[in-house]
Amino acid sequence: MSLHYDGRAIIIQDEKEESLCEDGVFIEIKKLGGNCRRIRSKIGIEASLDTVWDILTDYEKLADLIPGLAVSKVVEKNDKFARLFQIGQQNLPLGLKFNAKGVLDCYEKDVEILPHGKKREIQFKMVEGDFTQFEGTWLLEQFSKTKNEDNHEVIGGEESSHTTLSYLVDVKPKLWLPIRLVEGRLCKEIKANLSCIRDEAKRVITAFTSL
Repeated sequence: MSLHYDGRAIIIQDEKEESLCEDGVFIEIKKLGGNCRRIRSKIGIEASLDTVWDILTDYEKLADLIPGLAVSKVVEKNDKFARLFQIGQQNLPLGLKFNAKGVLDCYEKDVEILPHGKKREIQFKMVEGDFTQFEGTWLLEQFSKTKNEDNHEVIGGEESSHTTLSYLVDVKPKLWLPIRLVEGRLCKEIKANLSCIRDEAKRVITAFTSL
């Protein structure tokens, strides 16, 4: 059995999980029962954790970077906390649009130092909006690399950095929203979001190195 999504087939691993890997973005869908889904995704970015973090936490600029995000406004901002009002928008056939509005609370966690890098995360939860449940985590993990005397890359240096950006969300739409429609739209949106963040990180690095 397969589910066609965005012109490609999503391979069903078992009765509860589906996965898709395209353009460097990995997406996995898990059925949690009823109308609830858990979507895991990740992408590799050739940039430091700090570079990617600055892009993610420039909340109001996200609407300029991400095509499916029409509005992103900071309602409240304190130390390591932000409340956002966001409107996601997707085009449907026949000129129709699919809109999803929500107020999200974001909790920015402190950086954790790893033996060969570091990690940091943002936990978020929709407190008001078009979903019964919408909560998850942005996870950033940096593994630094450098080159030894033989010009081979070794983990643990600071010459270049690779960051894995992961996005996990548990989503349950309200009864009037079909889960398959929401699931497909979210997968397409997540793929675009991660790709745009990767492209922006590349642009930032290019601009910095050209100074």
